[in-house]
Amino acid sequence: MKKSNDRYRLSNGTMIPCIGYGTYKTPCDEVGLKAIKDAIEVGYRHIDTAAAYQNEYLVGQAIKESGLPRSDFFITSKLANPNQGYQSTLDAFEHTCTDLQSDYVDLYLIHWPIPIGHKDDWKTLNQETWRAFEKLYNEGRIKAIGVSNFLIHHMENLLETAVIAPMVDQLEFHPKYQQREIVEYCRNKNILVESWGPLMRGAAFDDPTLIALSAKLGHSIAQISIRWCLQKGVLPLPKSVHRDRMTSNKEVFDFVLSDEDVSILDAMNTTTNYVFHPDKNDEWFK
Repeated sequence: MKKSNDRYRLSNGTMIPCIGYGTYKTPCDEVGLKAIKDAIEVGYRHIDTAAAYQNEYLVGQAIKESGLPRSDFFITSKLANPNQGYQSTLDAFEHTCTDLQSDYVDLYLIHWPIPIGHKDDWKTLNQETWRAFEKLYNEGRIKAIGVSNFLIHHMENLLETAVIAPMVDQLEFHPKYQQREIVEYCRNKNILVESWGPLMRGAAFDDPTLIALSAKLGHSIAQISIRWCLQKGVLPLPKSVHRDRMTSNKEVFDFVLSDEDVSILDAMNTTTNYVFHPDKNDEWFK
């Protein structure tokens, strides 16, 4: 990878830009629209959204107003938790396409393995949802299908009935929460891992280890965190509404973290520094 729009190849051959622009908590107003338009103007072509973010329509509007063809973009969206199930997934996908002003989505993910109220039947629910994903994929409405926040036992359940294996698992992944077991599992099954929260939702900027590395290397904490993800073979999805930070977050190809630097970051790992845990925080949004 030599620039932000260089691409990983997914298991089905779909090419995905190696850095994405995340839109979680991007305001659903003119400020949010400007942020997405700024991201496009500084060069992002991979944009990550979700029905639960309630800003899919802003992504669609920003792309339309950019004047660039839809085919220039790689758009990811995610199925909202309440819409899991076979027919409800198909219906929700149509709404997503309407908001995105597109008749297809490049990557569509099951957002969460255990929706609120489904602790007892999540296994069947996931499988029925995935059956709808496979239908949309086979019809060409989705270029690639995957999951988000799925751990090994969630993935194994899905694979019991899946005809097509997930191509992506989008996880909370950063130096303090590396989720090594599921990351290794995905690597062995040729499932690309994406990182939401590569900057620890802002906590990275106060971390002493990262502050020291930034001073040593002459690169920002954000750049070091994003570069570390890339060197781990993980696709980072940094987010910001500030244009200068959007630009800086893409400028991670003029340096390489040494083995020593990577070891320092690897040693930051814990099993407790998560924002949301799929088996413990099933009500994180409704």
